[in-house]
Amino acid sequence: MPYLTGTTPITANTDFRAGLGVPGYAHPLLAQAEWGELTRPGTPVHWVVLNVADGPGARPDPHCLQAAGMLHNAGVRVLGHLDTAHLDAGRIDMGRGARAFGEVISEAQRYLDWYRVDGFFLDRCPTERAALPEIRRTVTTLRALRDEAHMVLGHGTHPHPGYAECADQLVTFRGSWSDYRWSQVAEWTADYPPDRFCHFVHGVPLGHLDEALRIARWQGAATVWFTDRTDRGGRTDPWEAMPGYWDEIVSRIGTGVSE
Repeated sequence: MPYLTGTTPITANTDFRAGLGVPGYAHPLLAQAEWGELTRPGTPVHWVVLNVADGPGARPDPHCLQAAGMLHNAGVRVLGHLDTAHLDAGRIDMGRGARAFGEVISEAQRYLDWYRVDGFFLDRCPTERAALPEIRRTVTTLRALRDEAHMVLGHGTHPHPGYAECADQLVTFRGSWSDYRWSQVAEWTADYPPDRFCHFVHGVPLGHLDEALRIARWQGAATVWFTDRTDRGGRTDPWEAMPGYWDEIVSRIGTGVSE
């Protein structure tokens, strides 16, 4: 099994506590029941990404205001979605990079003003060492805007190790079950506790849910999002609705999965 690497599993730590990181449902007007389920007492949600309209939108959205308020009242972190892919261009075109940086910070401020977010999810975050200074600059500025902001870098794969010092959590896998079940963890992750890493996996059949949770445990990712929905070859967003086995995954994460 490729996910059982030669390195000592960091999940041997008895303090391992898995929970859900929600990449972001469809708009609350279209997925009211899904957003409501996240506030059910006892649901092990670490945080939820709020993406109003590829960002915070041009004005406060009443449906998103209500959803964010319900989550806050339930004690669930709400993270504003920020697309940081274009920040990487700053090292080549400083003019473009500075403008992109300003746009990201402006969007973050609107999230804070309108939805009182608890932090930010930096989607499509670059992974290479050369982009690290620009991401570090962005994270530092965002944390200056909000005390104790929870920062998640949405790489989707293992980045340069230096990124682990920038944020609270890194998404080190985002993809299909067929890829995940044969994936391998980067050895440098063993230097960090499981609560520093997140995995998003789509197309996980119910019959393999326990296996998926064991992979996350062995690879040292305490925050997960597993769904049976697929991207249909890139034509749909597999994260926009809750898994068909929502009750099952909530129950399994709540009780833990045996080794």
